[in-house]
Amino acid sequence: MSNTKREHFSSRLGFILISAGCAIGLGNVYRFPITTGAFGGATFVFIYIAFLLLLGLPVMTMELAVGRASQRSIATSFDVLEKPNSKWHLTKFIGIGGNFILMMFYTVISGWMLMYFIKYLNGSMLNLQGVESLGNEFLSMVSNPVSNIIATYSTIAICFLICSLGLKNGVERITKGMMLALLTLLIGLAIYACTLPKALDGIKFYLVPSLDGIRKYGFLNVMTAAMGQSFFTLSVGIGAIAIFGSYIDKKKRLLGEAITIVSLDTFVAIMAGLIIFPACFTFNGGQTADATSVGASFLFTTLSSIFNSMPGGRIIGTLFFLFMIFAAFSTVIAVFETIISSWLELTNMKRRTISIINAVLLCVLVLPTIFGNSIWSNFTIFGKSIMDLEDFIVSNLLLPFGSFVYVLFCTSRYGWGWNNYLNEVNTGEGLSVPKWLRFYCSYILPLIILVVLIISII
Repeated sequence: MSNTKREHFSSRLGFILISAGCAIGLGNVYRFPITTGAFGGATFVFIYIAFLLLLGLPVMTMELAVGRASQRSIATSFDVLEKPNSKWHLTKFIGIGGNFILMMFYTVISGWMLMYFIKYLNGSMLNLQGVESLGNEFLSMVSNPVSNIIATYSTIAICFLICSLGLKNGVERITKGMMLALLTLLIGLAIYACTLPKALDGIKFYLVPSLDGIRKYGFLNVMTAAMGQSFFTLSVGIGAIAIFGSYIDKKKRLLGEAITIVSLDTFVAIMAGLIIFPACFTFNGGQTADATSVGASFLFTTLSSIFNSMPGGRIIGTLFFLFMIFAAFSTVIAVFETIISSWLELTNMKRRTISIINAVLLCVLVLPTIFGNSIWSNFTIFGKSIMDLEDFIVSNLLLPFGSFVYVLFCTSRYGWGWNNYLNEVNTGEGLSVPKWLRFYCSYILPLIILVVLIISII
């Protein structure tokens, strides 16, 4: 195991923005608004926020606590904290594997954002009108292996280059700038969208509760969708949050830090809806999505048709996809940092060497995903395409299972234990996790996660 001296963030702002950047990703800025539209608007939003507080927040404090107490990544954090002769450390392989599988499809989708940004920047997208022609353009793009390889490899190279510069000079400095730019673009686009002619109708659908979605899809389906979205949006369970806990000092209690991260994550999701719903009601006749059309194609067809219909659509489309690139790259950089830190702890290699090796490795691993959308498009596993299967494995299996492990490890006497977790999470200044939450965290929370895992598989 490497004895390399551990780096730390230069500021609390760096930790907050980078941790939030890990949580904030494509799921916030397109899947959340689309799922909200599919399941009836405001009622879904309020149920989502409730589950975010009940599920995501406590799990995030546990992952941060394990990272800070161990001063290690998921590769060795359980080894440091577990009792002698325990086997918790074996779960490292699930976490490390989850980070690689996530990047096998996430970097490809990030490459799509890069390509659409260029299409709007040079104005070529404006020649296409109507959802059908835009849909054909999207299918043509994803089925072209050469352009996908170039865009995906560019994403991998850029993000690993940033990580190779180190925590402070690379990850913290670049991600802070990207996150501040992302928030600025987000607020600017939301203000613009709220001035559109039918913006009020979109905002009413989005923020004024109605039972329409529950009547149409059933309360259990709406609740399950909200539970899944709230749980998966924070990227907890595979060590991508724990790594940033290992880079901070003990001046602040972790509940307050987790609340700040969750709040930023939720703010971005809510603001994304304030961009999309006013635009949908103004330029798309109120059509958002239904429960069968939630997917990446909505972003590249319906939203692109909206941009192409509005005055200044080229500028708005360019800024929107620049915003999407920042959201995607912030997550990619965070996950790459987790992978690099794991290698640093398990080997004696230097950061730049590890970055080059893993960049080459990922360039090979993404090829099945790219080919699965093109020359292997007829190949399926259990009825799923390669990309859909990778997404299912991470979102429906590894994230909830990993979170389940973190909860048991922090609450069970056979793991790290409640008292050790409580002492770590409450070290420093700020909000404390109260002792009376022990029953909920020990028995109810793992049961809810187990239910989410079973429902997700079904």
